[in-house]
Amino acid sequence: MAKLYFRYGAMNSGKSTSLLQAAYNYEERGQHVLLAKPAIDTKGASQIDSRLGMTRDVDFLIGADDDARSLFAAHSRDSDIACLLIDEAQFLTAPQVDDLFRIAIEDGIPVLAYGIRNDFLTHAFPGSARLLAIAHSLEELKTICRCGRKAVFNGRVVGGRFVFDGDQVAIDEGADGTVAPELTTYESLCGACYLQESGGRLG
Repeated sequence: MAKLYFRYGAMNSGKSTSLLQAAYNYEERGQHVLLAKPAIDTKGASQIDSRLGMTRDVDFLIGADDDARSLFAAHSRDSDIACLLIDEAQFLTAPQVDDLFRIAIEDGIPVLAYGIRNDFLTHAFPGSARLLAIAHSLEELKTICRCGRKAVFNGRVVGGRFVFDGDQVAIDEGADGTVAPELTTYESLCGACYLQESGGRLG
């Protein structure tokens, strides 16, 4: 039976690199895969970008109101697909994650979803919460905090300072390559460093 996998980690834990490696492994064996990501992730437009410099075009983007299973069916109609790989899965809606589950169970295609669990306020993203609830397999991709401990949180940095208010999603680089005046970046933090930067605030 095919399964739905959720491979998650804090920012900079190698999620996109792992996804691209998985795609390579399938294709090295002569198997076909499809790559997708939520359309809200405008950074890199229709590409998956790894911090190691690897990039690859996605086969389709998933809009906020799209049926992910229908999109998959439309793009796999003329091919024998061995696996569907999803980047930035935290940005999916709960119904779209349910679509991924149905692709695995009813269509018999393994689905590997990669993403982060929590936003910069330690709240679960809707897609991640649903994946944690129904995925057959959960795998944590680990990275380290600046202090050397295991990082589990994602701190938002604007203008060089940590911030703890704002919208859940803030992506500065648009499809046209423009960047907001005060660049928003993220830093992976352990629990102790997160509490230190937030003044003890969680959420």
